[in-house]
Amino acid sequence: MSNIVKLNIGLASCGIAAGGEAVLEALKKATSLPIAEVGCIGHCYAEPLVEACLDDGSSVMYGNVKADEKSIANILALGENGRFEIPAKRKEKELLKVLALAGHIVPTVMDDYIANGGYEGLKKALSMTPQEVIDEVKISGLRGRGGGGFATGMKWSFLAAKPGFDKTVICNADEGDPGAFMDRSLMESVPHQVLEGMLIAAYATGASRLIIYCRAEYPLAIKHLKIAIEQINAAKLNVFADRTVEISIKEGAGAFVCGEETALIASLEGQRGMPRFRPPFPTDRGYQDKPTMINNVETFGNIPVILREGGEKFAQTGSEGGKGTKLFALAGDLKYPGLVEVPMGTTLNEIVFEIGGADPAHVKAVQTGGPSGGCIPVELFDTPVDYDSLRTLGAIMGSGGMIVIGRDRCMVETARYFLDFTHRESCGKCTFCRIGTTRMYEILERIVAGKGCEADLELLEDLGKKIKAGSLCGLGQTAPNPVLATLRFYKDEYLEHVNEHKCRAMQCNALVDIALDKDKCVKCKLCIKTCPVNAISDDFEIDPAICTRCNSCLDSCPKHAITRVAKGGKQ
Repeated sequence: MSNIVKLNIGLASCGIAAGGEAVLEALKKATSLPIAEVGCIGHCYAEPLVEACLDDGSSVMYGNVKADEKSIANILALGENGRFEIPAKRKEKELLKVLALAGHIVPTVMDDYIANGGYEGLKKALSMTPQEVIDEVKISGLRGRGGGGFATGMKWSFLAAKPGFDKTVICNADEGDPGAFMDRSLMESVPHQVLEGMLIAAYATGASRLIIYCRAEYPLAIKHLKIAIEQINAAKLNVFADRTVEISIKEGAGAFVCGEETALIASLEGQRGMPRFRPPFPTDRGYQDKPTMINNVETFGNIPVILREGGEKFAQTGSEGGKGTKLFALAGDLKYPGLVEVPMGTTLNEIVFEIGGADPAHVKAVQTGGPSGGCIPVELFDTPVDYDSLRTLGAIMGSGGMIVIGRDRCMVETARYFLDFTHRESCGKCTFCRIGTTRMYEILERIVAGKGCEADLELLEDLGKKIKAGSLCGLGQTAPNPVLATLRFYKDEYLEHVNEHKCRAMQCNALVDIALDKDKCVKCKLCIKTCPVNAISDDFEIDPAICTRCNSCLDSCPKHAITRVAKGGKQ
């Protein structure tokens, strides 16, 4: 019988949030076996995850682990309870390249990374000329993973063409999309991989400064990056034959617009994060008026893979619209939320249903590309996910956020929700974005309140197109996408709102009432006790004038006797 030689526990943010630290303490009390605090393997729905590594080289994974004695004893005895198996369809569809080491090494132990092929890409790069490295990246077909999809090798060549070493390479780690956590997971789980990609970029482009612009809301990622930078400096991996590369971290305050490269540079310089007109482009005049190049975290995470396996082999994975693999953060109405990595060109059907485990009968749409993306209806889920295919549907891939929307969701409210975020995040510099998105949001507010008209729909479409065409940066150019896409694919829901004052999903509070079925009611009074505004009387009558539609009574009712109904309707 095999014996346990080591235990791995996932302690990225997802593992910690699920109670992983308590499980770690329980393991320490119960055994003297070595315990490694690893990163996230992507199966966030099963956290906390504990892997028992055996002396025959195999391992047994346990999911949703509790910190109680029984659960810990079950793991140490290699019991059957709680054993975690990766869903078969996900195992078939996933291709782990960028995430190959995530969740399998200790993020803060440099030797762990090196023992698993880390810094082999940098070693190979240093044996080549800078131009040969850039050519390899061009051959790979890698496009920027931050959302723009610009050819990475081409961008590198622009910076390399500038003379001297007074140049800066910046890692955009200002991951601002709600529901997106690809970059955070990479920095927390494999910080050395991101930094190795940056060092290769510095060598190839002639830069002498590396800066990571990371949102301050990522404390664990920042902690791991700082440790990794200290280790790199101690090992002198940042010392090239002709220069020493300085590596630093700048913590951002979380402004969404600072994901745009010129706004990011302004923030780095201590100014308000606002985009500027281009040209000049950052590779001509960027940080401190010096030539500067910006790539995002996932782009740099791909670079060591390209150098290790070669550009040609890398380009064999993916589609014409995008080479290599792509990370996606799956969230919303699905069974297996978490982080996945699939070849470019994988269809939405495969990602949402086969990997995410969503119920086909329950899914209405998917929102790709974060709050500035578009809602794609389930009827078009045979679309391959790459830069160009999604654009044809009025959506974008963005950095990789993917939110599955169930049939019980209102698409008008969904559009209003996303525009509420983007219109508030506008920096206000250009009129189209500052005023246009606000007017669109106000129209949507009227519609969900039952006060809209059909002319509002025409105005929304007209405003959306003008804002996209006239805005200065990517925020304004993409902010109307959720509205335009839902108008395109779900106009019937908009018409119901404005003509019939009806929300079929019963989500828009102004268009629904709360009804109580007294035949089902067992008079437990939980609804009365939990109502924050005292809208339910002692004889179980709900006053619609007082009720705020907060759902407290629905959630507390043990017999599901309380439901949402159309305004003025009955149970």
